[in-house]
Amino acid sequence: MITPKEMTPREAWHRYLDGRRTELTDESVATYHYRLKLFTEWCEESDIETVSELNGWVLDQFESSRSGEGVAATTLHNEMETLAQFIEYLERIEAVDDGLSDRVNIPDIPDDEKSRETKLETGRALSLIRYYRSSELAGSRNHALLEVAWHTGARLGGIRALDLRDFDVGEQLLEFVHRPSTDTPLKNKRHGERVVAIRNGVAKALRQYIQSERSDKHDDHGRQPLFSSLQDRPSTNTMRAWMYTATFPCVHGPCPHGHDSETCEFRSHTHASKCPSSRAPHHVRTGSITWHQDRGVPREVTSERVNASQEVIDRYYDKATKRERMELRRRPHLEKLEIQ
Repeated sequence: MITPKEMTPREAWHRYLDGRRTELTDESVATYHYRLKLFTEWCEESDIETVSELNGWVLDQFESSRSGEGVAATTLHNEMETLAQFIEYLERIEAVDDGLSDRVNIPDIPDDEKSRETKLETGRALSLIRYYRSSELAGSRNHALLEVAWHTGARLGGIRALDLRDFDVGEQLLEFVHRPSTDTPLKNKRHGERVVAIRNGVAKALRQYIQSERSDKHDDHGRQPLFSSLQDRPSTNTMRAWMYTATFPCVHGPCPHGHDSETCEFRSHTHASKCPSSRAPHHVRTGSITWHQDRGVPREVTSERVNASQEVIDRYYDKATKRERMELRRRPHLEKLEIQ
């Protein structure tokens, strides 16, 4: 039997991920898998045969290699953060020297890089929702999906996990439940479970969707998904494509990019993500959380609604500009400073 120090980087990579599968969602495992795959392959190309050969210089060389490939600052930050967690695991099993994880440099993300993160802007979101509510598209799948995503700030996996029974029509509530044994885990597992109240307009859109457009289907586990495909519960990729189409700017106006909506290739289900103005579920979540903050919803209330800590919200999701923070959050309190 080999000792921990004799493991190859590839063996250690697989052992590390195998040990974390019970605590991570499949999506998170896939993300970690990809990031550490890059490091493992770099080690193999650099003739690093065992993890005992890892040291501060090796880790610095890997970072320089990735940086030299022109990856985005946010990408490099995330990759090195995952690598540091992997090295901490190797320390714990005594495969590398104690303190090696402290030598992993996790580069800061410049403020200008952070501010570039795409979101569905509040003005666009509200214009889309108002149009959906007053047009022939009221109660369509795209309408209901956008209403739920924008008003709850939920992750794509959480929305996909909703069953028909999780919508309380009378009380106007949506309940997010962790059901890993039937293929709908929540990112934060039991800690991700919550009940979220919704406004009349959102509930009306859902009622219309259920009555007119929702496919009455069961998934492979006998459950009735709230958002169903023609077959069963849609995949995350399918729902992601739905969100792209739901946020097309040409839904309620002329194309800002000069395309003809009748012939535009982006209107195709498979090319919807290529539209410069369409938005992914994560972008809708980011915009929603920023909107919650701008509307003066207490931070702790927003945190519970969207199932994210206040620290995570501040760091990753709240994308208001400095001017927006002043105008929408601080200026309304200015009268409190008036000297009588």
